Amino acid sequence: MIIDAHQHFWTLDRGDYGWLTPDLEPLYRDFMPDDLAPHLDLHGIDGTILVQAAPTMAETAFLLDIAARAPFVLGVVGWVDFAAPAAADDIMRLARNPKLVGLRPMIQDIADDSWMLRSDLTAAFEAMIAADLAFDALVLPRHLPQLRELLSRHPDLRTVVDHGAKPDIAGGLYADWAEDLATIADETGAYCKLSGLLTEASADWDATDIAPYAAHLFAHFGPERLVWGSDWPVLTCAASYGTWFDLAKTFVPNGPAREAAFGSNARALYRLTRL
Repeated sequence: MIIDAHQHFWTLDRGDYGWLTPDLEPLYRDFMPDDLAPHLDLHGIDGTILVQAAPTMAETAFLLDIAARAPFVLGVVGWVDFAAPAAADDIMRLARNPKLVGLRPMIQDIADDSWMLRSDLTAAFEAMIAADLAFDALVLPRHLPQLRELLSRHPDLRTVVDHGAKPDIAGGLYADWAEDLATIADETGAYCKLSGLLTEASADWDATDIAPYAAHLFAHFGPERLVWGSDWPVLTCAASYGTWFDLAKTFVPNGPAREAAFGSNARALYRLTRL
């Protein structure tokens, strides 16, 4: 089974995608299951994890409704206001839906780089652990030391670093990102997504630009904790679905390692036990 562990859907008229503006022309339209299904069929993808793209519980309900109607959506990573007094109750209530497999605060957009370490968020993280939900860490390289501290406080928080923490590939920045991410890989049980790298590279990227970053992810997280995702439709700003799928496979040795990174690791991360 091949699983795309990171994709999105949205409709513009929902009005809660503050980041999605007309200047993002390739993305400024609706993307729904009928748009993705042909790519999945063409490349033999068996299922996906649908990830939030708006910081509202209304969007989470929208995604769960899609998951109930689209058989290939195996699970949803939603959103909850972790700082709300009712956050723990909201998490436990949402977790009663078997399609909810994780939560993702949009940390990359929060001004306070240490937001995740605030004491008023502890109840939310503890509720996630109690509900057996995955924490998708949408972080940038500058957040990695704080993420390491968070995981030391909550070692039972099942965590995945989205998009390899979005290294600045276009700028050629590597050393600090590599060291901080290796620390998380080596000192915690966190997973990491092999996703989102092409949109961090320059517009004229080639495989040699991506290879050192992908190799670092595999060296420290794989094959047991590397998880492939497309980041579609954001991916389409840099490449086609097939281009990234084929390129990503070159970064993971064929055989059991590739089967894990492109399928079974996502099943373990998101507790897809029914598959």
